Amino acid sequence: MKYRTPLTQARGLGSAKSGTTHWWMQRVTAVALIPLSYWLIKLIDLSAAAPYAEIQSWLSAPLNTVGILSLIGAVFYHAALGLRVVIEDYVGREGCKIVSIWLVNLAFALLALTALLAVFRSIQVG
Repeated sequence: MKYRTPLTQARGLGSAKSGTTHWWMQRVTAVALIPLSYWLIKLIDLSAAAPYAEIQSWLSAPLNTVGILSLIGAVFYHAALGLRVVIEDYVGREGCKIVSIWLVNLAFALLALTALLAVFRSIQVG
C-alpha cells in the first residue's frame, strides 16, 4: 500500500518554469534567421565571385557587420537550443544529460566566439 500522495510522486518531474521561455526563444531565433539569411547569402555570393578586398570592404560597412554578427549569434544560439531539446529527449541518465548539455553549450559558445573573431579580424586586416 502506498502512502505517498500523487504530488510527492510527481515532484521533480513537472515544469521548472523554463519550458515556455525555451520554446519562445527557439521560435524568435528561427524567425530572426529568416531576414538575417540575406547577409549569409550575400556573403556566400561575394565569396564565390569577388576578390578579398571587395568582401572586406562590404563586411566593413556597419550595417553588414551588424547583420553578420547578428546572424552568427542567432545561428549558434538556435542550434544550441535545438540540440538541448534533442539531448533532453533522448539521453536517459540525468548525469549524462547535464554533462552533454554543458558540453554542447560550451562547444557552441566557442564556435560562436571563433566566428566573431574571424569577422573582426577580416574587418581589421586592411
